[in-house]
Amino acid sequence: MDQKPLFTDKKFVMTLVFVTSLFMFWGIAISMADALNKHFQSVLHLSKLQSGFVQFAIFGAYGTMGIPAGLFMKRFGYKNGVLLGLTLFALGAFLFVPAAYLGTFTLFIIALFILGCGLSTLETVAHPFVASLGDQRTSDQRVNFAQTFNAVGTMIGPALGGYFLFANHVEGSTDLTSVKMLYLAIGIVIALVAISFSFVKVPPIIDPHSAPAGNEDAINVDTAPDKPLFSHRHYKWAVIAQFFNVAAQSGTWAFFINYSHEAISLSSEQASYLMGGLFMGMMLLGRIIGTFLMRFIAPNKLLAAFAIGNVLMCIIVAQDFGMVSFVALLLINFFFSIMFPTIFSLGLKNLGARTKQGASFISMGVVGGAFFPFLMGFIADHHGVATAYYAPIICYVIIFIFGAKMYKTGVGKH
Repeated sequence: MDQKPLFTDKKFVMTLVFVTSLFMFWGIAISMADALNKHFQSVLHLSKLQSGFVQFAIFGAYGTMGIPAGLFMKRFGYKNGVLLGLTLFALGAFLFVPAAYLGTFTLFIIALFILGCGLSTLETVAHPFVASLGDQRTSDQRVNFAQTFNAVGTMIGPALGGYFLFANHVEGSTDLTSVKMLYLAIGIVIALVAISFSFVKVPPIIDPHSAPAGNEDAINVDTAPDKPLFSHRHYKWAVIAQFFNVAAQSGTWAFFINYSHEAISLSSEQASYLMGGLFMGMMLLGRIIGTFLMRFIAPNKLLAAFAIGNVLMCIIVAQDFGMVSFVALLLINFFFSIMFPTIFSLGLKNLGARTKQGASFISMGVVGGAFFPFLMGFIADHHGVATAYYAPIICYVIIFIFGAKMYKTGVGKH
């Protein structure tokens, strides 16, 4: 009888704790952008379509930075990859100061793009790092555990945005001081984290992805090393699924505040707090429950089930049934919960030494989030924000196909 695989080994605990904290930082930054989206609509007088450039800048950076981040990590290691990500994160935040001073939306977009490059680098480093810290059979559990702290970050982000951007905002005002102070504070915190981590001595570890078969540390052996990366069907579909997953997520989050205002008449401040508390809290709850369920249900099957759940929720949201549809909108985030980390971990299986390279392309799949808010914004401007929620359904159908069938590596049992 095989011994049940451990969640992680004792030697990896401290490393796991630190890397897990990174998930929270980019969760704060990404979710805060959704409050920024609505704030720019008011202060800079943008349409919903134009405000989509906020998400375009951040998620577009993922498409630009994914491969360079992976190459940097492969050449200089995990620690330096983290430091690069934190440095770009802080630099982008500091650029909000001159952008606010000049009141130029273009400069804000440049700042968000650089910040997004930092987030992309951190994600590219952190996911394979966490996946490698133990037995491959529990990699899905570790990544979902780390993503739980990402969910905590997504709760903090809108709350900060609501307090700094909406609490004292006067309708019709074009003052950008609150934006400047918020991102200045973020930049200082991230810079201090980077400086502190530069002095931390990370214990050397054998890269389990690169270890040869038969080695006790070889937890993710490439059983077909002569096969091109994109010839692995499960990997190729993971990239596609991640593209559509983040596309749906970015669009849903970007217009949550608009939907809350139009469907149940909440103010922007109230909706922002609700987004940080209840809406993102549903994602946290989903990750906790999802991580527990994966002890009994195969990750791919749970992914497929959650995708079907969101197809149903989107249909209800689009009907604009008031509070009933709003509850369905909250539940979308519950079913979102396990999608990103599960697609990521399923896609990285059996890639061996090419795991880091593979992580780069899956991170690039996040570029889907750059384009979908434009589509939903266009529909919302012309047909109402409720109707725009029909659009993500196609995304969940593709995720369902990946979870139901295309996740298979073709080698071994799952």
